Amino acid sequence: MRNILIIAKRDLRAQFNSPVAYVVIGGTILLLGILFFLIPHVGGFFMGSFWEIDRASMDQMFTYLPPLMSLFVIPAVTMRSLAAEKGSGTLELLITMPVRDSEVILGKYVAACATVLILLAATLLYPIALFVWPWHLGPLDWGPVWSGYLGCAFFSFAAIGIGMMISSLTESDVIAFFTTAGTLSFLYAIGYIVSIVSTSGGWGPLADGFAFISFQTRLQAFMRGIIDTRAVVYFLSVTAVCLLVAFRSLESRKWS
Repeated sequence: MRNILIIAKRDLRAQFNSPVAYVVIGGTILLLGILFFLIPHVGGFFMGSFWEIDRASMDQMFTYLPPLMSLFVIPAVTMRSLAAEKGSGTLELLITMPVRDSEVILGKYVAACATVLILLAATLLYPIALFVWPWHLGPLDWGPVWSGYLGCAFFSFAAIGIGMMISSLTESDVIAFFTTAGTLSFLYAIGYIVSIVSTSGGWGPLADGFAFISFQTRLQAFMRGIIDTRAVVYFLSVTAVCLLVAFRSLESRKWS
């Protein structure tokens, strides 16, 4: 555990010693604010801006936050975790130290999770500013807000695991970024596709299969204020499998 924490602190310090973490956190909060307050209602794809909904609700924020994390935040946080170190040769130096490969993977995973959780905590500025201080726009039901954050946290754990796995399979952080963004966007977007197809009664069992792996489908219960234990188990299972693959990928370098 001590080695895991040392590696996590090292990676977390490296994140915040460079502009990457600040750009990711600041850019995400700014873009989330634009989507949350200014995007008008367009067809069935956007729920409407906060002012159009005309009720005390943070539903729109949790609609836009996971896609932003899939496209931008998590790929940016995980792309350098292993790929950049493999490309620069510093990973070989790290794994020759008295640490196990599993500790390297877990340490970097903890650092990435801490960065994303800091971002999630920063987005609390919106509900606090709107409903606590300095404005008080009405009574807010905090239950769905906290369950929404919990769902986003478990979603982040699984998505970071996927990002770590992809980063372990390449030596290019650029390839890791775009591959992670594409994979996470697909796993999230198929939830919308399934909901559209389901209304027309098409695809049948195939739609059920897509719904099972969809991150968006798994998050719906949390956004309604329900803690879905099946979704929690799903996200944790995805995390465990992806970290195991990343560990095996790192371990395979000793065999080559």
